[in-house]
Amino acid sequence: MDAYFYIILVVGLVSTIICVVAGIMKKAPNDTTILSVAAVELSLLVYLIGSIVRVAAGEQIAGEPWEFWGYLATALLLPFGAVYWAILERTRWSNFVLAAVGVTAIVMAARMNQIWY
Repeated sequence: MDAYFYIILVVGLVSTIICVVAGIMKKAPNDTTILSVAAVELSLLVYLIGSIVRVAAGEQIAGEPWEFWGYLATALLLPFGAVYWAILERTRWSNFVLAAVGVTAIVMAARMNQIWY
C-alpha cells in the first residue's frame, strides 16, 4: 500500500463518520457533510495527479492499465453524483448516500493498489 491509499483511507473514514452521524441525528445534508465528501474528491484528485506523474516517470502498472484508470475515473465521479443527490433531496437519507462515498472510495483505492502492484 502506498501513501495515496492511506490518505484516502483516513479522509474516507472521517467523511463516512461525519455523514453517518448527521444521518443518525436526522439532519439534512449541510456544509459539513458536503465538504467532507469534497475532501474525498480532493484526495482522489491527488491520487489521479500522482498516478499520472508516476506513469510519466516510467513506472509501470502491474495489472491492466485500463482497469486501473477505469476504477479511478469511476471513483472520481461518485462524489459528484452523491452531492448532486444530496442537493436535490435534502433529507437525512441523503447523508447516508454521502457516507457511502467514503467507504466506496476506500474499497476502490484498495483495488487500485492491487492493480498497480
